[in-house]
Amino acid sequence: MTDGTTLAPLGLGLAALGRPAYITEGRDAALGADRSVPAMRWRAHTMLDAAWDRGIRFIDAARSYGRAEEFLGSWLAADPARRDALTIESKWGYDYVGEWRMDADVHERKEHSLAMFRRQWPETLAALGGAPDLYLVHSLTPDSSALADAALLDALRELAASGVRVGISTSGPAQGDALDAARSLADSPFTVVQATWNLLEPSAGPALARAHVAGWFVVVKEAVANGRLTSAGDPVERVAEAARLAAADGQSLDAFAIGAARAQPWVDAVLSGAVTPSQLESNLASRGPATDASALAALAEEPAAYWTARGIRSWT
Repeated sequence: MTDGTTLAPLGLGLAALGRPAYITEGRDAALGADRSVPAMRWRAHTMLDAAWDRGIRFIDAARSYGRAEEFLGSWLAADPARRDALTIESKWGYDYVGEWRMDADVHERKEHSLAMFRRQWPETLAALGGAPDLYLVHSLTPDSSALADAALLDALRELAASGVRVGISTSGPAQGDALDAARSLADSPFTVVQATWNLLEPSAGPALARAHVAGWFVVVKEAVANGRLTSAGDPVERVAEAARLAAADGQSLDAFAIGAARAQPWVDAVLSGAVTPSQLESNLASRGPATDASALAALAEEPAAYWTARGIRSWT
């Protein structure tokens, strides 16, 4: 855990590496036209090799990330000795339904039911070749049925008792409410959270700090706001100001954004969504910003507006 001077470690997220289309800005230019299964498998393995060689030991996947678990599983099978050094996180509660098409009308389908959990857990085991260390309900919101389904919660408690750490990921403007609700459940099975936190959308910070104090493992996703806080992002007002602050701090915009997340005192790991080794190197060069805290706070957008804009981003 970072103390504000020591940065939290970086992990590799496979959301943009396991399927042909995703919502990251600049992904078209980084990946090129070939999004075939063999091409994406090669890309995922290349990035996993790069991450391993640079000391990254936390890998994030999900059932809905296309073939991400399968790609990770085949990479692990090629050198099983690596498994014990890794912390592997995956998620259930969404199906990938994009049929490996760039132009799919729908790419993923959400369902937080006991039946979904019982179907997807064996699928995760088969794809990875074993159990992940952390297994999360994908994109829990305050109205999720998972918070009130007694049978599902019992099944998750049983999984936690087996040694797999059970948690939630969050999305949307009410991330903090969802996290507080999951944490305050009687005999809550949850002790891990993966949440969006970045310079444009830091609203979950207080709830993440509370989870940290309660002993939860805290993972930050989307620290570069799906590519908006990179050189590929549209330089609208707040992004342009973030770029100016990054330049004044002597960092690239993506490193500045990643470093701001890694410097939070409540975070245990921050995910890189890099799809090329050069992007990963830039993320790894991050350091905690020396920028005045009030200037960073002024970059925040209104959460509802942030999430509305995210929800209509194109899959490319």
